[in-house]
Amino acid sequence: MTQPHSMFEPARAPREERRQRVLMCAPDDFDVRYVINPWMEHQIGRTTRTLAREQWQNLRALVAENAEVELITPAAGLPDMVFTANAGFVLGNIAVVSRFRAEERRPEEPLFRAFFEARGFRIAAWPEHLPFEGAGDALIDRGAEIVWCGHGMRSAEEAPTALERIVGRRVIGLRLIDPRFYHLDTCFCPLAGGWLMFYPPAFDAASRAAIEAIVPPEKRIEIDEADAMRFACNAVDLDSGLAMNDASPQLQRRLRAAGFAPVVTPLSEFMKAGGAAKCLTLKLAED
Repeated sequence: MTQPHSMFEPARAPREERRQRVLMCAPDDFDVRYVINPWMEHQIGRTTRTLAREQWQNLRALVAENAEVELITPAAGLPDMVFTANAGFVLGNIAVVSRFRAEERRPEEPLFRAFFEARGFRIAAWPEHLPFEGAGDALIDRGAEIVWCGHGMRSAEEAPTALERIVGRRVIGLRLIDPRFYHLDTCFCPLAGGWLMFYPPAFDAASRAAIEAIVPPEKRIEIDEADAMRFACNAVDLDSGLAMNDASPQLQRRLRAAGFAPVVTPLSEFMKAGGAAKCLTLKLAED
């Protein structure tokens, strides 16, 4: 197995002292068996299980350097369960279990609910009819007491309002308009200290204006289409470290200049299903 080098080089002071907890799910049954996003088109049956396992293990090793990795048992017949970011949204002791739009993923819901319940989370009531895909679409800002919530593809337009009522924190809705970036975490990455890495064309004009009203220009890292297509924004941020599928040298330099330590850990097999580093993880200690 190829071992990536450490992602946690001392680039800046840690933003918090307590150790993170991150949920992952082994890719025992991972494959592309249906098409529910553009990345899956023409990829059915084309994943390599041994390579997927190696790539996932490399990511797990990176995350484990600075977080406690918790595992949920993968279930046969649920190939996308590996993407634990979609298990739900966690804030404090509250967990909102995802309500998947795609029928193929709905059997994951009771399994993730049982996981959260077993760990003492309070399960928030969520309208049965309202699609919401957890931390794929709901991301906590790292510099302000707000939650960003994507909608328009997988989560319903009403999801930001429903989430705000539950968590008691301001939730800003962002409309996604490019089917390639069907979840917010594919094109939007809040970083420590209030920094933000994002791909502006993935959003409508009103959403771009909302972002600009909150995040000052000197803390906005706007990426181009090439880096967006590498899922550079789908990165796992732990303190200053950023585990990411890929990023151009130019973007990596910009991130380092901002005080972050990007580490490329290829996740090509999971990209075939429309996911990368962030999709494969869920932070369980969010506040």
